[in-house]
Amino acid sequence: MLSYLILFAASFLAATILPFYSEIFLYAMLNQGHSAALLVIVAALGNTLGSVVNWYLGLYILRFKNRRWFYFKDKQIDKMQRWFNRYGQWSLLFAWLPVGGDALTLIAGIMKVNIVNFLILVGIGKTVRYIGVIYLAHLTHGWLT
Repeated sequence: MLSYLILFAASFLAATILPFYSEIFLYAMLNQGHSAALLVIVAALGNTLGSVVNWYLGLYILRFKNRRWFYFKDKQIDKMQRWFNRYGQWSLLFAWLPVGGDALTLIAGIMKVNIVNFLILVGIGKTVRYIGVIYLAHLTHGWLT
């Protein structure tokens, strides 16, 4: 049970703006013979809920844009918003990407995407990602046979 909690926490942290990788824990647990289906569920749930942190930050982040310490410039925010408006909520299916995925979830909060739509789209993308990771592990190591 503890190992599943660690996987959940690692997956949660990996979805936030913190640099963290959950695949290492997933791979190790798969190597120990844990259920692939349960690993996907735990990792996807943790990763999706971690993305909610970014969404929530996005809801309130623009309140601080006039502060000297604020990271983003107005041009960057405008560019992100135009990009999101162009590709829409469906782009959240790609929130699992290692580069740009966390930014997508933050932008979704800035754009006030409905939380239910957010959870569905991000959840689908992240679940498919973890299924892919397990599938690749199967291809390279013959697990799941």
